[in-house]
Amino acid sequence: MVKFSVLAAGLSLLVSACAATDSMPAADPPPKARYVSLGSSFASGTGIGDRQPNTPERCYRSVRNYAMLLAARRNLDLNDASCSGATTDHVLGPWNELPAQIDAVTSDTRLVTITIGGNDLRFAAWLRAASCRAGAIAEPCGSVPPPSEADYAKLDRNLRAIAQEVRRRAPAARLVFVPYVALNSDKPCPLETIAPADAAAARITAQRLAATTRAAARDNRADVVDVDMASKDHTPCSPMPWSLGFPPGYERSQGAPWHPNAAGHAAIADLVDTLLAK
Repeated sequence: MVKFSVLAAGLSLLVSACAATDSMPAADPPPKARYVSLGSSFASGTGIGDRQPNTPERCYRSVRNYAMLLAARRNLDLNDASCSGATTDHVLGPWNELPAQIDAVTSDTRLVTITIGGNDLRFAAWLRAASCRAGAIAEPCGSVPPPSEADYAKLDRNLRAIAQEVRRRAPAARLVFVPYVALNSDKPCPLETIAPADAAAARITAQRLAATTRAAARDNRADVVDVDMASKDHTPCSPMPWSLGFPPGYERSQGAPWHPNAAGHAAIADLVDTLLAK
């Protein structure tokens, strides 16, 4: 009986140790490690600089997006699979001529970052329509419905599926979810061109998107960079904005409206770099 008790205790300790190991984040990726960036235009950097050579034009992967900046800083081998307009479905499966973004994740991958989900909720499109209603665009505004509960439920399922698929394909990779930057000030200014009620609704959508992202990350042993929290004082109305609203006289050279600007991508790269060093 004593021998059995000792054995049982030993097995219990072994199981506990394994569970602890499973809950630990992967190691800081070393120089030259394979790094994969997944996501939408908030990852690709639409409009903030030249497009990366030999990449799909419609994806607009900028040479100044946060993944490019992070890879250069840490000397990582980047495979940027992000694409403007992408949804979680396009991470998990092909999108017309584009392969599933998840296919870029291979067994030798050591870092994966992902910013996705806004297009699942029609977030940027809804903001653009709101700015149109506020007079930013001299054209018919059209109608973009707000996200439904079914949209949030599907987003939650797909974010979890993405995390699980990354774990399956690259067990040694560190997985980092990068939420969307804050886009709306508490008191909208002319640089945003949006009605206060629409700005308040957009903040609620952003909060639920971030909460859904955090829950999926937490339940799948992934890291989350607190971009949404860090950027609250860097909305388009702030002295040092990390995002662009829909300013009067908007020109495309300024970057995509209702998206992170170049300073925002640089800040995100700093935040991810700091997280990886912990």
